Amino acid sequence: MRRAFGVAAALAALLAAGAAVGQGAGVKKRRPLPQEYGRVVLDNHSTASRMAPVAFDHWLHRARFTCRLCHVDVGFAMKAGATDVRAADNQRGFYCGACHDRKTVFDGKKLFGACGPGTAGESCARCHSVGKQVTPEVDFTAFTRGLPRGRFGNGVDWEQAEEQGLIRPADHLEGVSIARKPMTAQKDFALSPKLVEMPEIVFSHKKHTVWNGCELCHPDIFVGVKRGSTRYSMAEIFEGKYCGVCHATVAFPTTDCQRCHTRPVQ
Repeated sequence: MRRAFGVAAALAALLAAGAAVGQGAGVKKRRPLPQEYGRVVLDNHSTASRMAPVAFDHWLHRARFTCRLCHVDVGFAMKAGATDVRAADNQRGFYCGACHDRKTVFDGKKLFGACGPGTAGESCARCHSVGKQVTPEVDFTAFTRGLPRGRFGNGVDWEQAEEQGLIRPADHLEGVSIARKPMTAQKDFALSPKLVEMPEIVFSHKKHTVWNGCELCHPDIFVGVKRGSTRYSMAEIFEGKYCGVCHATVAFPTTDCQRCHTRPVQ
């Protein structure tokens, strides 16, 4: 009983620390709805061009494409707004235009064009939708019905959905991606937490390489490839660094402690 209480107290301490770091003292942040989790608003040039900002939903794209495909091959930065996407870039087939070119076929139909010449106003509103009443073509509830459930984030366990073959995220884009040989992932390994009686973290390279490959994490997020060569703390993760680059924004959030801290205290 004492050990269980200690683990619970440690988890509560971590969550409290994360709230203090990420939100500031006395500030309560609204928990996003499942379909809102991971949504990114892009407004580098939209408002200045008298267009509504772009609302990008990660849940729909991550169900269809790996993170590595978009953030390595296509070249999107990991931080919202850092890529400085312009309409002219999309028209030339870069960034969103790498897929949204009216030619790429996915699920048996051509994808709509992004910022292409002659694009109808209705097509623009599919992306430039912030502040507008736009009915999405793909409904979140209908799309995620039948997928394994998760406790936080989108309420979907995307790892299990991929393992069960319910989603098959594409990892190659013709004309953009290079040919890669299948990778042999390292074995899972444990990381010891600094808090007493906190369950050990078991890190799975296999699960991460399915979505990220190696290039997404190394060397930009984790400089070294040798275990223990990069030192970091939970406070830094709550600030959006290291694991928090993804697990504070798109992947299951840091509030889901037991997804990482999985090995019982010995």
